[in-house]
Order: sequence, then C-alpha cells, then structure tokens
Amino acid sequence: MTEKLKIVGALGEDALLLPALVNDALTANDRAKYYFSLLQSARVRADNLERPFSILREERIASSVDRPELDQVVAAARRSPEGPYLIPHSEQIVHQLLAAVREMIAPLAAVADGGEAGGFGDRLALLAAAAIAEDDMIEADCIDAMTRADRHRGDSLHLLVMDLHKELNVLQAALATESVDGAMTYGLADDDRELVAAFMQGVRRTAPLKFDHPGLGTTAARSGGVVVIQNDIGTTDAHVLVIRVDNLTVTTLYSDVHLQRLNFFAALFSRWEVRWDDILSRRDGAMDDGLYHLAVARHDAGDRAGLLDFLSFLGSRLVFLIDWNKARKRLRSLLGKADAADLLKWAADEDIGHMGFLKCGGDELIYRGLALAAKGDYRPGLFLHDVLPRNLARQFMQFVFRAASLGLREGKQILLIEDEVVVELSRFFRGAEERLLDMAAEHAALTWEVAAGLRDCLLRARLSDWQHHFGHNAERAKAWESQADELVQAARLAMHRSEPAAFIAQLIEAADEVVDCLEDAAFLLTTLPVESNGELCRQLETLARLVLAAAQEYVKVVATARSGRDPASREDMQDLLAGVHRIVALEHQCDDAERAAEAALVARAGNFRELYVLAETGKNLEQAADELMRVALKFRDHALSEVAAH
Repeated sequence: MTEKLKIVGALGEDALLLPALVNDALTANDRAKYYFSLLQSARVRADNLERPFSILREERIASSVDRPELDQVVAAARRSPEGPYLIPHSEQIVHQLLAAVREMIAPLAAVADGGEAGGFGDRLALLAAAAIAEDDMIEADCIDAMTRADRHRGDSLHLLVMDLHKELNVLQAALATESVDGAMTYGLADDDRELVAAFMQGVRRTAPLKFDHPGLGTTAARSGGVVVIQNDIGTTDAHVLVIRVDNLTVTTLYSDVHLQRLNFFAALFSRWEVRWDDILSRRDGAMDDGLYHLAVARHDAGDRAGLLDFLSFLGSRLVFLIDWNKARKRLRSLLGKADAADLLKWAADEDIGHMGFLKCGGDELIYRGLALAAKGDYRPGLFLHDVLPRNLARQFMQFVFRAASLGLREGKQILLIEDEVVVELSRFFRGAEERLLDMAAEHAALTWEVAAGLRDCLLRARLSDWQHHFGHNAERAKAWESQADELVQAARLAMHRSEPAAFIAQLIEAADEVVDCLEDAAFLLTTLPVESNGELCRQLETLARLVLAAAQEYVKVVATARSGRDPASREDMQDLLAGVHRIVALEHQCDDAERAAEAALVARAGNFRELYVLAETGKNLEQAADELMRVALKFRDHALSEVAAH
C-alpha cells in the first residue's frame, strides 16, 4: 500500500489531496496523544489528591487543541465512592479522541489499496463500542482500555493510534518529493530546507553511535504554516518525536512510556534555554513505567543562526534515546540506579553513547572481566562499587563505554575490546592496591610520630616543666591516633575483593593496634604524681628508643612495598625482608629492656602510684613492639607468597 509506485498509480482527483490528508492526520495524532495523556493524568490526580499535578495546558496548545476549558479537567477530577471517575468533559474528550483516530485513518483509505485501512476501521469500531463516558463519569477499565500500550493485554485505542502513526510516517515518506540530507520531505519552502538540513546535520553526526540498530528515520513537511519534522527514534511504537518550527520558536512534542527516559532527555538540554513544561510535577512517581507520557518543550532562538544551532543539537541527541532503558537496566545491576543514570548522561554529553556497551555484551562484558581481573574473588550479584571504590567504578565504566564505542567504530573485534576491558580493570585493581599502600605508608608515618613523641617526652622528664611536656605530648598523640583511625576507616571503605588490596587494608587495621598502645602510654605518663622528679623515667628511655627504631624500620618496609617495582624484584625483596628481620630483632631487645626497666622500677620507686604508672607505660611500649613484629611478619609472609605466585 505504501510504496511510492502504488501511490503514484492511485493518483486521481481525490489522491491529489493526499499530502494534505496526511498532514491533517499527523496533527490528529498529536491531538489523540494529548487526549490519552489528559485522561491518564486526570485518573492519577483523582487517585492521588495530595500529589502535585500538571494541567497539561502546554500539551494542549502544542497539540492544536483549541479548548481552554480542558485545562481545568485534571484539577477537578475526582473518584466517586461507587468507583467511576468524575472527569469533567470526559464525554466530549472521548468523542474528540475517536474523531481524531478517524482522521488518522482517512489518508490510508484514500490510497488505491484500502484493505489495511479497512482493518484499522474495524479495530476502531470495536474499540469505540467500549469507549463509554456519560455525564462526565467514566470507569477505570474504560480508561485502561483506551490508553494502555501493552499489546499482551489486548488491543486499545492507544495501540491503534501507534499503529496508524507508524503507517502514516511510512506513507509520508513515500509521498516525499525530495530528500534533504536524508530526510524525506515534501511541500517545503526554500527557507524550510535549511531548517531540516540543520536538524539532519545533528542526526548524521551522532547516528554512527547506534551502529546497526534501526531508527532515526526522518520526515518533514510544511503543515498549518509551520515546518513539522518527525523522527521515529528507535522504531519503538510509543516513542516518537515531533518538532514544530514556527519562525524562531521550536516546539518539541516527545512521547514515551518511560518517565525516567523523558527526564534523561530533558537533562540533555541543560545548557540551552528550554522550557520542559510540567517535568517537575511528573517526577513524583505517580505515573509508573508502562503508562504513556507526553511532554512539550519550547525553545525561543535569538536569531536564525541560533535556531539552526539548536535544531542541529536537538537532532544529535536522539541517538542516545535508542535502547536507553535497556542500557539503564543492564547498568543498575553494576552501579545502582543513580550512578547508572549519571553514567548514561555522561556518555551522551561526551558523544559516546551506550550502544557500543550493549553490543559488546553489556553487563556480561563486565562480569567476564571481573572474573579474570579479580582472580576469582568476585561474586556475581555485587555492585561494581562493592569491589572498587565508587569513584574508580565510575571511571572504569567511563573507560568501558569509550572503549566499546570507539573500538566498534574502528572495526575492532569484540573479543579484543573485551581483552582491553580486562587489562584496564586489572589496572584499576592495582591502582586501588597502590592507594591502600599510600594509606599504609601514611599510617606508618603516624606510628613513628607517636613513638618519637614518647621518646622525646621521656628525655624531657628531668626538666622542671616535665608535666607540661607530658601533657602536650598526650594531646598530640591523641590527635595522631584520631588521624590513624580515619585511615583505618578509609581503608575499610576502599577494600574490595582483590586479595592483595584486601590484605593491605587488613594490615592497616592490624597496625592500628601499635598506635593505640603508644597513645595509651602517652596518656599514662600524664598521670604521674606531681612529686615525681622524673628520674625514674630514665629507666624507660632505652625501651622507647628501641620501639622508635622498630617504627622507623616499619616505615621503610612499607616504603619498599609501595616503590612500584616488580614484586619479584630481588633488590626490593631483600630490602623488605631485611627490614622485617630488624623489627623482629628489635622486638627481642624490647623484651629484655622492658624486664630490666621493671626490675629497676621495683627497686627504686618511691611510691606505688609512680611504680604503677611507669610499669604500665613500659608494658604498653613492649606491647607496641610485639604488634609491630606481628604486622611485619604478615608483610613478609604475603611478600613471599607473591613471589611464589610469580
């Protein structure tokens, strides 16, 4: 029916009116969609009186419905106790809706092969019999039967309108007398072609990002004094874009069954002055996926050049709507809802898109990469940011989107792109390990600071103002301990399922015991009796120097581990093992020093309080050395296992 030869063969006196009939039918399509949205919004309003709502005034005007009284329909809608909905003018709305559908059928009936048009007429007759509204009362089932877009639940007026719209688009393309940069057009004035060409320039610029997916077919015509541009986006029935250009004003009618995608599309125009009427009121969740959403956007260009720029940008954004909901669902299992939406917005803003990601396997591509890069430690069902810090998960997914899109456009095999993803993911895992090593080095430095403060404090014990020094040192030790605790918390948050990095996070947590012991010792010294002359503190000086030396060796061990060289490097391994064994030797010396100090304290202490404080301080110092030795030995065992693995 819709091939150009059939239309040309059918040309007669009536068929000469066919382009006008098609234009009128497409305008009727806009009216029908407005009526669907009006009925749905009225029902949602009646069921949720406490929620914000839209009166759909801009949708009415954009759909060429010249009935201002309909702007009060949504606000006045109520549900009667008996069940039906009280929707003002509902009987007239249904009547006008059916009239619009008949107008959509008219051009299809005007062509020679009218069999399919007859089929549409039969569907309309059956559906019209069930579209009943009397005295402004209408049943919920009646609204559902008219507006639903789910073919599995049976036919509906909405489905009929979608089918008619699809046929009208094909018919319009077949009627086209010329092509403007890929858009099938007819009836355009000379200045109109420049507008269509600008829109198509944007479409063609980003169209390669859909790869072999169908869609983005464009038709254009002059109708009712304005240029009307239609794009089928991704060929989904209820997903259509109609653009009306009137002088310097661009009005976009966008229909979708996914409210999230509507919000996403609106967000793409953040740098332009675009009024998306009633978008905010639609974001309250009152209308769920599966219902039909119609939104109207307006942009007033400052001049002709600005108008052309906007049309080009608008055309370039459509490719990012194709399979958007599919990509969103694939990403939710990896990143969660919010991060998935942010990533799709980033991909659109960067002109990368999400179709490459989908063509390379979507979330399965990431799961395969994780299975290799995480060395089997990853369990399906976890978010990507459960195995990588959230910022790294976002950076990695940006790499995946870019690598998939650019790789496919360069002709790379999907297996090669998958290998690149595994390599990059492994790099991110190593990067996370390196950041944890940085935390370990910072924690080791704080350990040394607390140990050095204790050593200096004991050396000042014989000064007259020793109490001031002891108090000041305890305050600093407490501050350093708090910083060390923050590093432990950061390491726990950054820890993921990669075994080496998880080990480092656990190592930092174990090393925190050293800081706790040293901070306890610093506090205990502030409780010495005022009458103490500090002479007995000399018995702990040797022990404090040994602990400081062990802390210094630990700093060196961590610095060697984070040097960034091959873990199997002989020089690095020798330095690391030598440092560990020096810590072990120093711990043994601390045992002896602690016993000697305890014996001296028992022999020379003037009172029990002084003996207790200094003896407990000595025990804390010796325990700190023990903990340092345990951490160092864990480091040695891990390093040796890494060498064995290589």
